[in-house]
Amino acid sequence: MEVLFLLLLCVLSASADQFTALVELEQALRVEGELAKHLEAYINLEEARLAQLRQLATEMDEHSRTVLSDPVKYLGNPVNAFLVVKRFTVDWPDAKQRLIHSRNTDDLDALQASMTSSFPSEDDYVGSIEALIRLQDTYALETHRIAEGKIPGVKVSPKMSAFDCFEMGRVMYNEGDQYHTILWMQEALDQLAQEESKSVEEESVLDYLSYALYVQGNLRHARNITQRLLDLVPEHTRAQNNLNHYNQLIAKEEQEEGVRKKGDDGALKDAIMNDRFLNEEDQYRASPEFQTYEALCRGEDVVPVKDPHKLTCQYRFWHPMFYINPLREETASLEPWIAVYHQLMNDHEIERIKEMATPRLARATVHNSATGQLEHAKYRISKSGWLRDEEDPLIARISERCSALTNLSLTTVEELQVVNYGIGGQYEPHFDFSRRSEPTAFEKWRGNRILTVIYYMTDVEAGGATVFLDAGVKVYPEKGSAAVWHNLLPSGEGDMRTRHAACPVLTGSKWVANKWFHERDQEFRRPCELEK
Repeated sequence: MEVLFLLLLCVLSASADQFTALVELEQALRVEGELAKHLEAYINLEEARLAQLRQLATEMDEHSRTVLSDPVKYLGNPVNAFLVVKRFTVDWPDAKQRLIHSRNTDDLDALQASMTSSFPSEDDYVGSIEALIRLQDTYALETHRIAEGKIPGVKVSPKMSAFDCFEMGRVMYNEGDQYHTILWMQEALDQLAQEESKSVEEESVLDYLSYALYVQGNLRHARNITQRLLDLVPEHTRAQNNLNHYNQLIAKEEQEEGVRKKGDDGALKDAIMNDRFLNEEDQYRASPEFQTYEALCRGEDVVPVKDPHKLTCQYRFWHPMFYINPLREETASLEPWIAVYHQLMNDHEIERIKEMATPRLARATVHNSATGQLEHAKYRISKSGWLRDEEDPLIARISERCSALTNLSLTTVEELQVVNYGIGGQYEPHFDFSRRSEPTAFEKWRGNRILTVIYYMTDVEAGGATVFLDAGVKVYPEKGSAAVWHNLLPSGEGDMRTRHAACPVLTGSKWVANKWFHERDQEFRRPCELEK
């Protein structure tokens, strides 16, 4: 509107004496009439924009009320969590661009800018997609079932649109992950075929899919999809060049081999090669160890537990603290020794610990053995905070309970680490102790980590188990229970059999509290022995 008024001002000032001739007034009236038409069109557009904005405000209010009625349950569904992040990082900026940019919305724009400063960032958006991909791989979930909202542990889940699936594939494409690009772009096409109101342009999906197929070695499929793209957009220059390139490669291949390969004119999904581990960076994920880790997370018994007939459950009374309320001990493994203690932490303690730790949560780090520095890593996805005994009698009581449970001194123990695992939260296979290649991992006055206590502070609907790769043990989160094991052999050497991992959380929210005991001042409580 400001531009229109400036335009009118320019017209009138160009003929300052127009009132002296009727013809000039007539011209002014014609300009006024044209201006009125522009103003009417502008008003219609503004009214339509405001109607859409009112509808958006109503929908946002309803969505917020629905989610906040039970946020833990709602956001515990990984698809819901992804869609919420997408809502703030993709849908909201789009709505703002279309509906809120107006001369009369400067104040609102400034207000929303300050209010949305805490919204998830683009990095969070990418991270939520990577989390869904991690869950898909670890738990062998079919792409279509995820898109349909059929997630283990979830009774009701929203379906993903073709655009949602396209976004999954697009982000994976930008990450150089052609394997998942193919899976999700194919699903986008399937969802698009079912949509009356198309949420994404088919040519956009075909553009990404064709190149991903080519990179994964599906030359003829890539050519067919590129031709399909050109049927929709004949002037697509890059597609034209790609099609010529694919035809040249196919002609050369046929000339060299003297045969026409199967699948030339086949359906899109026939005989597609799509190796998850084709990318060199993913070779660890193709290793037997990683495959064992994922299988254990799925609950598969790929590593038999040794001497299961010797595993027992019993009450323990070895400390006065447990005379009245004895320990409920479940032996999960004898070699290495791993035990689970049930009902070791009550609901009041759990809620208080979570309340104290929440403001301190920050992205968890890992120790880089090469640099000696703490850094973020994709193989550890969680947020953690630390609580000291001096801060609250409850924290001191938890420490005393750990000491009584393990018969170890608190002199060199670490502070209580509280961890929350979010969407697809995990910690891939690792040791809790430092190896010889990591001499600076812990302070010398503490020594190495001799024992681990993990308190589970929530039940998890699906996923989130602690798995031990060598022992084949799977410890599923149970609110109030704790898992305990020795990280070091009696000789002081690291026990390689304790390599373990925190499986991705498939459904729900996982909270744990870790207490690590160190070697120093344990000499008379757990004497060193020569035998390993």
